[in-house]
Amino acid sequence: QVQLVESGGGLVQAGGSLRLSCAASGRTFNNYAMGWFRQAPGKEREFVASISRSGFSTYFADSVKGRFTISRDNAKNTVYLQMNSLKPEDTAVYYCAAPLPSKAVTNTPEGYDYWGQGTQVTVSS
Repeated sequence: QVQLVESGGGLVQAGGSLRLSCAASGRTFNNYAMGWFRQAPGKEREFVASISRSGFSTYFADSVKGRFTISRDNAKNTVYLQMNSLKPEDTAVYYCAAPLPSKAVTNTPEGYDYWGQGTQVTVSS
């Protein structure tokens, strides 16, 4: 089992940047692919980005391609989401998540088994 804690959210103006961090408990962090999702008020939770166990493979939602990057530091048990050129429509609660080690990386919330508590990102126009 893994426990996840996000940090780094906040209020930023459009065009600005934020870096979210997700710290994982346990000593087997590199057994887990990791993902970021977000949920805006009144909307369903949506996929943002994911990264493979090694960090060599990354995937992004079309809405954030070219603006967001995902990375991980397995020595620090941490995954990051660097968000640049932020837009008001990026406003949401951002969650990091992990699937069971036996599962392949996916872009649906149903494919993830462990979730953090979320961190609020607000982008003002």
